[in-house]
Amino acid sequence: MGKKSDPAFEIAFFESVLRRDPTYADVIEILGGLYTKTGRIEDGLKMDRKLVRLLPKNATAHYNLACSLALCKRKTDALRSLKDAIALGYDDLDWMSQDPDLEILKADPAFKKLLGQLKPQS
Repeated sequence: MGKKSDPAFEIAFFESVLRRDPTYADVIEILGGLYTKTGRIEDGLKMDRKLVRLLPKNATAHYNLACSLALCKRKTDALRSLKDAIALGYDDLDWMSQDPDLEILKADPAFKKLLGQLKPQS
């Protein structure tokens, strides 16, 4: 039988680690995901912003920030972060087109244009 995840315990644990080392990037990323998964979207956004400040050239950090911004219904900021993620090398076209966090962007022409830039040219 597999272990059942306890998000509240995990959040408390990683918050205590982060208090000891506020620049622990892996913990910041994990906390951002946990916050978002448990509906604490604004807290997730704070972690994603912090991670981008710590790792400004990390494409995944920018992608996660775009997701948090989209979940907060901040389309323009989300598109800007997504553009940054792609410029830094994020290229998972399949995931971007189905990621539920980006749902608010999917009808936006700017989002479709970004995805079009990543489609392999044949």
